[in-house]
Amino acid sequence: MSRRALRRLRGEQRGQEEPEGPEEEPQQPEPSSRKNRGNRKLLEERGLSNPFQLITETDEEPHSDPNVGRAAQSRLSDEEEPDGQENQQNGGSEAAIAEAAPSNKAKKKKKKRKAKKASPANSQPDGALEGGDDLENIDSILESIENTNGFTYQSQNNGSTDSRPLLYVEHRSLNPETELKKYFGSRAVMGEQRQRQRQRPHHRSTWLTSPQNTWPRFSKTGITMSLLETKRGVQYFTFEHQRDYQQVQFKFLDAVESMDPNNIVLLLQGNPYHVDSLLQLSDVCRLQEDQEMARDLVERALYSLECAFHPVFSLTSGTCRLDYCRTENRGFFLALFKHMIFLEKRGCPRTALEFCKLILSLDPENDPLCMLLLIDYLSLRAREYVFLRRMYEEWESHRNLSQLPNFAFSVPLAVLQYSQQEEVSEPEQGTAYGRASHLLQQALIMFPGVLLPLLEACGVQPDAAVASHAFFGTVAQISQPAALSQLISLYVGRCHSLWKDPAIMSWLEQNVREVLRMVDSSEPIVKECEARRKIRYQSAPRNVHRHVILSEIKGTNAALPLEVTSQPVLSFDPLPPLDSVVSYTRPERTNRPSNEGTLSLFFRSLLPNFNLQGEALAEGDEAGAVQDLNRGVNRLMAAMRDMLANIQFQEPPREDNQDEEADAEWD
Repeated sequence: MSRRALRRLRGEQRGQEEPEGPEEEPQQPEPSSRKNRGNRKLLEERGLSNPFQLITETDEEPHSDPNVGRAAQSRLSDEEEPDGQENQQNGGSEAAIAEAAPSNKAKKKKKKRKAKKASPANSQPDGALEGGDDLENIDSILESIENTNGFTYQSQNNGSTDSRPLLYVEHRSLNPETELKKYFGSRAVMGEQRQRQRQRPHHRSTWLTSPQNTWPRFSKTGITMSLLETKRGVQYFTFEHQRDYQQVQFKFLDAVESMDPNNIVLLLQGNPYHVDSLLQLSDVCRLQEDQEMARDLVERALYSLECAFHPVFSLTSGTCRLDYCRTENRGFFLALFKHMIFLEKRGCPRTALEFCKLILSLDPENDPLCMLLLIDYLSLRAREYVFLRRMYEEWESHRNLSQLPNFAFSVPLAVLQYSQQEEVSEPEQGTAYGRASHLLQQALIMFPGVLLPLLEACGVQPDAAVASHAFFGTVAQISQPAALSQLISLYVGRCHSLWKDPAIMSWLEQNVREVLRMVDSSEPIVKECEARRKIRYQSAPRNVHRHVILSEIKGTNAALPLEVTSQPVLSFDPLPPLDSVVSYTRPERTNRPSNEGTLSLFFRSLLPNFNLQGEALAEGDEAGAVQDLNRGVNRLMAAMRDMLANIQFQEPPREDNQDEEADAEWD
């Protein structure tokens, strides 16, 4: 039906017709009852029975009722907004028709914009970009969320607000190739890998490691992760071992007790992604100088654990926690630590620092692997001086970082290195240099036993006045507690290479002379630090011993106490916590072939219920009889053991004419 026929059906006059032009936007439908009523009345007046008969009619003027015309006109004014020129000029030219439709649409858009401006939520000042307030609202919402989780920190250096948490981890910084590209370029790093990308099988995308083509095909290992609880914006997770993985774990413990690495290799052939087996075999390869294979096994263990992550577990947020007391979580801590050590030896200190922050963020309160003894060294190696200064300023109040020898000496070295950078202004350089000297003097007064071992490790001959002085001499080495000696040997063995620069040695010499002047003048701070050394450092906590064992720095294991060295240390679980949480236990082994002798096996073949320890396998009423039988057998075995021990075999006496007697017998 044409538009003209529809206007006739509505009862409109010819003067009210709108010139034909491009179709406008669809109008809202009229209420069905009102529309049908007008259509029926129009058909009755024309004597028609079907609305489609209007198509065949001529263009004559319809005889419409004036009331119906007014109703149609009111509907038209409600539905459409005709232009003023269209109402005055009837049947204009095509150019006028073409200009009328765009003007109508433009007016509608203007009205919509005016309606948006009238609302208070969308009101904007002149010259502002559209949507600016929405962006500001989103930023304010995100800022409030960060503040509730404790993500915002105030820097004490320049007063600026850093929205990132202290232990924030960047995803791209976890990839060592990102750091290697800065040193050698992308062509040197990615040259061989680009040739293999076409032949590379599909692997799951991960952040901690990059899957290799030589790895076995990954399938479900039986490790999952669950969310335990959420407290104050911090989420607590834990790994869980399914029944199949538990059976593999029991086989692994049997293989470790056998003291044969070949048994672990056989276990990995059937279970190529068993975490503890990979970590144990990695240590075996490292002891055999196969560093490449050792690193590959650790990366495979990390890949297996990352594939089991919970959907909401985040590596970068710094709010996800894992309890080291749970046995299932220790493999992840140890795999991260070993991977970090390989990265540092590979020449990627920046990537190793990110992994160090990741390990510390998993349990910053307890710090089970004592990453605070290592994070300063990696920060200096990676030249992240601002991060080390910020950590010292923010954690000193509640963690007493100045009471650790590594922080006491590394922080002034970081301040000194920061002051020598080109982007630092001259006034700031002078201030930083003075602060670094003050911090180093405090460190020398608090830990005088560091100086001579540090100079010896650097190959520097100390001055005669310094070596013979009682404050820095041999007396200071002997009088300090054993726990403090262990921390000092750990720091010197790890960080002595950072002090070999001649400029740093000259700066150290100047501050040593100033400290000797303060000691000779008997300033109060010297006696205060001496009293602190006597009270503190009586015994090192268990996490420090665990860190020393994992670090394997020469000379540090000798300072371990007897209670640590007397017990066996397993590389896949060194020094487990005393309050360990065990979710499943290993079943007792029924056969003990290593403790049984020939007689025990003989009696077991005769009596299946026989047990050397006097235990019976029977239950119920027969248990007492079986125990009596075992006691009797044990007494019999003891008697036979004594008899066999006292048996002496004597050789028959030899005679001189033995050959003659033999010849006589034959005669």
